[in-house]
Amino acid sequence: MPKDTGKTATFTIEGQTHEFPVYSGTLGPDVVDIGKLYAKADVFTFDPGYTSTGSCESKITFIDGEKGELLYRGYPIEQLAEKSHYLEVCYLLLYGELPTKAQMDDFETRVTKHTMLHEQMRNFYSGFRRDAHPMAVVCGVVGAMSAFYHDSTDINDPWQREVATIRLIAKLPTIVAWAFKYAAGQPFVYPRNDLNYAENFLHMCFSVPAEEYKVDPILAKAMDRIFTLHADHEQNASTSTVRLAGSSGANPFACIAAGVACLWGPAHGGANQACLEMLREIGTVDQIPTYIKKAKDKNDPFRLMGFGHRVYKNFDPRAKVMKESADEVLGLLGIENNETLAVAKELEKIALEDEYFVEKKLYPNVDFYSGIILEAMGFPTSMFTPIFALSRTVGWISQWKEMMEESSKIGRPRQLYTGAAFRDYVDVAGR
Repeated sequence: MPKDTGKTATFTIEGQTHEFPVYSGTLGPDVVDIGKLYAKADVFTFDPGYTSTGSCESKITFIDGEKGELLYRGYPIEQLAEKSHYLEVCYLLLYGELPTKAQMDDFETRVTKHTMLHEQMRNFYSGFRRDAHPMAVVCGVVGAMSAFYHDSTDINDPWQREVATIRLIAKLPTIVAWAFKYAAGQPFVYPRNDLNYAENFLHMCFSVPAEEYKVDPILAKAMDRIFTLHADHEQNASTSTVRLAGSSGANPFACIAAGVACLWGPAHGGANQACLEMLREIGTVDQIPTYIKKAKDKNDPFRLMGFGHRVYKNFDPRAKVMKESADEVLGLLGIENNETLAVAKELEKIALEDEYFVEKKLYPNVDFYSGIILEAMGFPTSMFTPIFALSRTVGWISQWKEMMEESSKIGRPRQLYTGAAFRDYVDVAGR
């Protein structure tokens, strides 16, 4: 529960003064509770993009953009990325504490036993065009889960919510991998219970029936880190979409499908793809000065992608971890001298030294390196956002479960109406 600070905020409107309580959380700025503003003063607040509006109370994730901190349930993301693994992070986000060994074993077993899809769901894939974007496929198949798993759609039953949670975390790798295979025209590969979460995903993506495929541990570690670093990120657009959909009482599969749809937007989930495309556009290191000049020109439409962040006003704490993985993966694959990586490294150096970048705090963010890693692994850019969706599913579900376990109102944002005033209808003959 938020703590009452004893302070109040005073609004004076048309000579009338109204007071509203000020609350504080564990971390972060205080908030003014304006829930009764309309009832008291007959006005709404106006906050496009909700950049100054707290839409909910949550105990899951905290971001301090000024310090460059990201905490999952209080644990720094750097520590989790170094010492933990994705399924342990999933448990932490879902249940609030790091698991004991017995709890971890039980959780991993439950997830592993639910990785297969209902066999009839294979038919959905053949209904899509061969050139369908994988995100369209993932969004459709996730939404269709509610037509197959009727025993886990009752949001008022805690056990059904738990079953839906496990199913979504377990089946998203299969759904995403099959979207990849469908686009590539290759046979679907079923999940294997002897592989861990990241290994299983890579095996379903890159193995073929004709020969044995062995998952390299360095690639599996890098994949696990990508999952971990993207697992949750507070009240972003897709998470808020999941919460808003959930506030209506929609089933969990529909809510997560809504999150997938929102993530598809290039301003949200497509940042690492845009960054990689930018590096390719620059092409070679000798072209960097030209593009730096273009980036500094306010009249030039070119923008450097992968630098700075809407929330992080300092550095993105996930970027350092992702850079380490990029070095490991490219070194393993023998492409450490790759031209794209050379451009990326030179841009990183400039961003840390150039007065323009330093003054504006345009540090490399997580997307700067994740796209390079995924491309090196063999994923096309069209798969970057589906992998993001797979990673973020546990965050969406954690936020949804938290909301379901508390009393919450249906979301109903207000508006500033600027359209026509009252008008009488005129018959067509008189217009």
